[in-house]
Amino acid sequence: HPAFAKLFVQTEFEPNLGALLATRRPRSPEEPVFWAAHTAILEGIQLESGNQENTGLEPQSGLEFETDRARFIGRNQSLKNPSAILAGLPLSGTVGAVLDPIFSLRRTFRLPAGATARVSFATMVAPSRQAALELADRYNDPDAFERGLTLAWTRAQVQLHHLGISPDEAHTFQQLATQLLYQSPEMQASSVVLARNTLGQSGLWRHGISGDLPMLLLRMSDLSDLEMVRQILRAHEYWRSKCLAVDVVILNQQPTSYMQELQEAIEHLLRSTSPKTETQSRGGVFALRADLLSSAEQDLLQSTARAVLLGQQGTLTEQVNRSRTVRPVLPIKPIISRSNQAALPSPNRPDLEFFNGLGGFGHQGLEYQIVLGAQQFTPAPWINVIANEKIGFTVSESGSGYTWAQNSRENKLTPWSNDPVTDPIAEIIYIRDEETLALFTATPMPIRETSPYTICHGQGYSHFSHATHGLQLELSQFVALTDPVKISRLSIENRSNRSRKLSITAYLEWVLGARATGHVLTEQDPQTKAIFCKNHWSEENSQNIAFTDLMVQWQRGQDAAFTCDRLEFIGQYGSLESPVALQGKTKLSGKVGAGLDPCAAMQSSLELAAGAKIEVVFLLGQSQSVAEAQALIGFYRHADMHQILEQVKHHWQQSLTSLQVQTPNRALDIMLNRWLPYQTLSSRILARTGFYQAGGAYGFRDQLQDTMAMASIKPELAKQQILLAASRQFLEGDVQHWWHPPSGRGVRTRISDDLIWLPYAISHYLEISGDTAVLDEPITFIEGALLLPDQEDAYFTPSISALSAT
Repeated sequence: HPAFAKLFVQTEFEPNLGALLATRRPRSPEEPVFWAAHTAILEGIQLESGNQENTGLEPQSGLEFETDRARFIGRNQSLKNPSAILAGLPLSGTVGAVLDPIFSLRRTFRLPAGATARVSFATMVAPSRQAALELADRYNDPDAFERGLTLAWTRAQVQLHHLGISPDEAHTFQQLATQLLYQSPEMQASSVVLARNTLGQSGLWRHGISGDLPMLLLRMSDLSDLEMVRQILRAHEYWRSKCLAVDVVILNQQPTSYMQELQEAIEHLLRSTSPKTETQSRGGVFALRADLLSSAEQDLLQSTARAVLLGQQGTLTEQVNRSRTVRPVLPIKPIISRSNQAALPSPNRPDLEFFNGLGGFGHQGLEYQIVLGAQQFTPAPWINVIANEKIGFTVSESGSGYTWAQNSRENKLTPWSNDPVTDPIAEIIYIRDEETLALFTATPMPIRETSPYTICHGQGYSHFSHATHGLQLELSQFVALTDPVKISRLSIENRSNRSRKLSITAYLEWVLGARATGHVLTEQDPQTKAIFCKNHWSEENSQNIAFTDLMVQWQRGQDAAFTCDRLEFIGQYGSLESPVALQGKTKLSGKVGAGLDPCAAMQSSLELAAGAKIEVVFLLGQSQSVAEAQALIGFYRHADMHQILEQVKHHWQQSLTSLQVQTPNRALDIMLNRWLPYQTLSSRILARTGFYQAGGAYGFRDQLQDTMAMASIKPELAKQQILLAASRQFLEGDVQHWWHPPSGRGVRTRISDDLIWLPYAISHYLEISGDTAVLDEPITFIEGALLLPDQEDAYFTPSISALSAT
């Protein structure tokens, strides 16, 4: 967990060496300790004539440092426009337990005309603080760079000689490694093969292949291909020496015969090739026969491989070189730094309770409203967790967040991030003026303007309001009451005195699983013209259909231009602040299929008369079949979105008002009567996620504690969780510490305090409800392998026992 791990890193500055140091506090005495150091050495300024100029610089003069990432980048900024650079102020010199650590050293000096200066940065790792300081001292020398470069070159030559690899061959292996690490379509199987695959990761397991590592596939059918095998084995050894873990699969496609000469030759070659380097790097070599595999398994191998090589199609170097197509880099409009924009006066202070300069409670405490003027940012993402039992999403004050269905960790529809500094966004609705090509959004990200934004988080919905370019934008986001559909409803009012030609582009990036895998298949549904998406690699969700649809008030999604290629939309080296596809008037290509960097971008054009108002709706959801997806799209294309939102508000009003308290403390009343039960129900019980962690699982103790807090408001929830927790008990008396729905896969541990919470929750529930009948409910046990004596935990799917008890 990156955010958790970073909490335990501490930094310091060593002034005598001008070095930054960092170490992580160990969690146990057995955990190894590492220290990192970072230096920046300024060499004397060299005139072009070759004469050394005495600059008078002391060794550490002009040196600044920073180890706090939030201070360096700045909220809602990025490394394209970090605050530490744009503000022109000295680095803060912050060290210690900075929570989000970095190394940043800055050298400042004056460079005369015709002069040359060099700065050498060195980063090093050592097993102790003293060893790190010794390394920093060694590299605190202007000659260290040239010395290090010479030693590195010498070591590389010795290593290549030891492995029997020529420099040109090593260069080819490096290029091939690029294809394996940064998945691209150049060396993948064809889109036809990728679309044809119907198997998931588990289809590899019977062959001993995990599917967790990058895979290289060599398809061969002739003894003359053995030289390619030898070269691939050298490449695998070379990668292992660099600690790069790769699985190599050699697929023998020679027709079946009594004599298996090729297979025997391959296996003899593998047996006779022994590793020449000692490394703990994972990754193996697997020799498989095509005649013993089904066609579906062969499709799976080709779909999994990030690079596919073919015997009889040229040498390894020739095949790698053929794949190196140069993509045109389109010109990208420069991003205007927010610090260079003219600052506007802050918006008037709204009439809110407990207003803190950025936000406060409105509508009698029912909403939390945030007002952001020019150069105003919340100190951290302020999010709303919105969910029903089938789907949900998080949304921050900037408009970022992610969407999931069924399980907030195992079945993410769009990317999740817990970066509180940059807070990246992956679901956006763009509005573009077709006459000026000005681009803007209703949310503060990804396009931040100086005019103010108002953000309202309510129970079951969030709302954004922004006036720009003569238009009033109102965006509401919520989920349907019971259906697996997220609704983004954008209202555009033309407050200018002329007719406006606009285009609306809804964009999102696909995940469809616990993490992005490159196995997502997109298509346009011929019946509805909506975008459908599925991912066979995600075992439990392989049959699900994710869908998106863009509806302009009178068009209902029938004429939207679209693309599912993220590269086409953003552009090489582009950004979501200024995507290439929206910089000109080129129509989106309609590209769909497999092997893409998957997204969904749907675009409609409209003309809005002066004073007129229009509604645009963007749907995102997931169903268990194509027919269900088509039915949901058909229903919501003709539904009254205002009425659906009112139903959502009424549902939460009914759910949260059965218990009300009145105390002398108004702040306490607001939290107890609305926000705490809402957060408990929406985030902890329905969603089981938040900004910091996308959990997805039920915790045995966690959700029992949560439902105890709801027992006076929704006692049926407490009963439901008691029965669910009771069903996760092993026959031996211990329990699953947590488990993922719907599979029940989870972790068996030695944690003992889980056991107190079921009787404690039952006692609490009985005291409030008097429902003693719950004690007589028959519940089955679960069964699974016992933990070994030296085992702390085990993650597996238990079986349902035939035994039950009340």
